[in-house]
Amino acid sequence: MEHVEVAIVGGGPAGSSAAWTAAEHGANAVVFEKGVPREDRDGPGPDSTDAAGLLDYWVDLMGFDSEEIPDEVVLRELDGAEFIGPSETLSIGETGIPSSYPSFGLAFDRAAFDDWLHEESEAAGANHRVGDAVVDVETDLSGREPEHTLTLGDGTQFTADYVVLADGPQRTVTIETLDQFTPPDQQMGDLLDPSQVNHIAYQEHRELPAGLVDSSQLQFWWGHMPGHTAYPWVFPNDNNVARIGLTMPIGLDIDRFDTAEWPLLRSDDDRIPRGAEYLERLVEHAYPGYELEDMPLVEGRGKRDGTETYAISSTRPIESPTGANIAVVGGAMGGTSAFHEGGDHVAVRTGKIAGELAATGNLERYNQSWQSVLDEEFYRNVAVADIVRDYGPTDWDQAFRLADTVMNSSRVKAAFRAGVPGLRLLWRYWRSGNRLENGGYVQFRESEYAV
Repeated sequence: MEHVEVAIVGGGPAGSSAAWTAAEHGANAVVFEKGVPREDRDGPGPDSTDAAGLLDYWVDLMGFDSEEIPDEVVLRELDGAEFIGPSETLSIGETGIPSSYPSFGLAFDRAAFDDWLHEESEAAGANHRVGDAVVDVETDLSGREPEHTLTLGDGTQFTADYVVLADGPQRTVTIETLDQFTPPDQQMGDLLDPSQVNHIAYQEHRELPAGLVDSSQLQFWWGHMPGHTAYPWVFPNDNNVARIGLTMPIGLDIDRFDTAEWPLLRSDDDRIPRGAEYLERLVEHAYPGYELEDMPLVEGRGKRDGTETYAISSTRPIESPTGANIAVVGGAMGGTSAFHEGGDHVAVRTGKIAGELAATGNLERYNQSWQSVLDEEFYRNVAVADIVRDYGPTDWDQAFRLADTVMNSSRVKAAFRAGVPGLRLLWRYWRSGNRLENGGYVQFRESEYAV
């Protein structure tokens, strides 16, 4: 049975980043990636969650220099974003968070990004076994140090000193692996079940008529479709190509909503529309006089025929059982978010931290380390997501009216100028955020594992 020092389950941004730093620090690191085909990739690779937009400060959080991302990964530099409510619109030209990146952000080729991280990790000395899916991880804690046995789909087994779980928001391996160390009444499936805590995203790569949208602005429509942090978007890519997509919770019941209240619902809807149907309605609503037929699908992009469907984690992060020499990273740990559409920055940084600490025998520092780097990001994201949980269309309009004066919630004077609604918004942010201080956004602590 072959032995490796650091075994990594999943070859997306988190897994490849873990392999990169583990190999750089001298470890024998192996990535096991099941491998799926994409039309915009030469061969099988990770099952990309392809939102494909990075904000300026995300580049810093990933630990990259602004010049480090290759040109072939960057599709377009961005100079702002537009948030569109049913009646109000907010445009921003900066994220408001200090960053070394020279623009608001970038639209990027997600498959090329994954492949770049793969290549860099191999150049550092890591080994990627694409097509070898891990189906089981068993951990033996009876010796002086934990030992892990990984079983592949064909029955082949490997042993490892450390395991990094990077199988994304589907968590096909993570849940059962962690359940070895959780009480029977607190199984990980109850916290991380993809069918309960994930959002579903759908997008299409389409060629838009010239000049129809600002080619350097992200667009988001809030308060147009029901569901917590459910929204459509348009992300400009290269030339006149854009990604038109949406994210929404799984299993919404249309009977819970007043169809007349939501711009993208119809009075005769007897179910929540499917993704493609929502996009048709978005185009009709946002671009009068145009239909999707005026925006042809771009073949050779996405997962299939210019379209893709993928899962986005929408839950709070968990800590890892480092006493068992296991780290959970990226979407598998709940490190992505449907609120800000994706989490490649969190995936890369948690992967980098886990890989280095595993390679140097310091994995016990992992939970403290990722929180020290990403604390503000999780705090801000979870607090705001809590605030908007029950928002309807009129709430979004009111939020956009107030945003110019209370965008920085620490400016109490600005909240006073916005009147009672501004103070209420500031109070809700403070009250929600107060519960999240000192890592309160973590939903499962390391101390709760039986290790």
